[in-house]
Amino acid sequence: MDNFEHRIPTKIIFGKGTENAVGAEVAKHAKRILLHFGGGSVRTTGLLDRVTASLKAAGVDWVELGGVKPNPRLSLVHEGVRLCKEHRLELVLAVGGGSVIDSSKAIAMGALIDNDVWDFYLGKGAPIAALPVATILTIPAAGSEMSTGTVITKEEGDLKRAVNSELIYPVFSILNPELCFTLPRFQIACGAMDIMAHLMERYFTNVKHVGFTDRLLEATMKTIIAEAPKVMANPKNYDAWAEFMWAGTIAHNNLLNTGRVGDWASHAIEHEISGIYDVAHGAGLAVVFPAWMRYTLRHDVERFVQWAVRVWNVELDVFDPEATARKGIERMEAFYKGLGLAVTLDGLGVAADRIEEMADKCTDGDTQQVGNFVMLGKSDVAAILRLAA
Repeated sequence: MDNFEHRIPTKIIFGKGTENAVGAEVAKHAKRILLHFGGGSVRTTGLLDRVTASLKAAGVDWVELGGVKPNPRLSLVHEGVRLCKEHRLELVLAVGGGSVIDSSKAIAMGALIDNDVWDFYLGKGAPIAALPVATILTIPAAGSEMSTGTVITKEEGDLKRAVNSELIYPVFSILNPELCFTLPRFQIACGAMDIMAHLMERYFTNVKHVGFTDRLLEATMKTIIAEAPKVMANPKNYDAWAEFMWAGTIAHNNLLNTGRVGDWASHAIEHEISGIYDVAHGAGLAVVFPAWMRYTLRHDVERFVQWAVRVWNVELDVFDPEATARKGIERMEAFYKGLGLAVTLDGLGVAADRIEEMADKCTDGDTQQVGNFVMLGKSDVAAILRLAA
């Protein structure tokens, strides 16, 4: 196990009706805020009305900015930054899923600088300050409600890039499983895949003697495998949603990667797919991960076997460990198909004629490698995408 430091400053407020406490919580940090959200669902479900009523009762003023799309856009981030500066806003409240939260984090960083916040996403420096961010989560998936991460898409050039900073841990996040009851089946499926990807990125590591976090990761994966079909079958199953939602938060709040180094190549590769084709992140990961696994399997067959046996209940074939590992991959694919997700680029509607372009962007013209479990260059990324095709 590697040395590590661990700190999660986000306060979690979990359970039924907890969104009604948002005004009192916000008032502890700010009196003028940006209220940031996505499409019409926050209005049609009455959530936005409940939030603004709570803010008003607590004496909090707000400026609204809606319109966040999946794969949140830099142009809307720029508008949010402008509003924060113009109105001297003190906090960004995200009401929505990972896209809204990621956009809010970008706005929070950009509001306190003179240059373009996109520079941080290009690796040109790191933030030294940010407005506080708070969230009301409506889609369990990205884990942004308790993470250091934000991913933004720049429309010009179809570039999707990430920033990680402890400055953008939300100060608090409200998690009410009831807010998930109206989610479409496709969003549920993509959320399950996103959560599983966060767990597997951490699971496949070269660090030895990490048995404790191995078991935590395996248990969280098995929770999603058990609960996702339940919420698909009954979207108003509160208990199943509670398990699903909390697992999604824990999957990406940095607890489960303590003492180990995750991989993250699959995320980097998927960002190029969704950056160009604007597919849902979880849907893209369902395609990339099986291909990445088949490409890297022989690097550490023993770890893939452990994953197949413990997570997917594959019977160990002591005479052919690789066959055991491959059955695990097959069972994972069957699980995704059962949720209605595609597992090939063709099934996703992505043409194979831009594979070289995606591989080039992913590795910055073959000048850098992605991944840690196995470090991948441009030719490796292209090979994985061809396997996925």
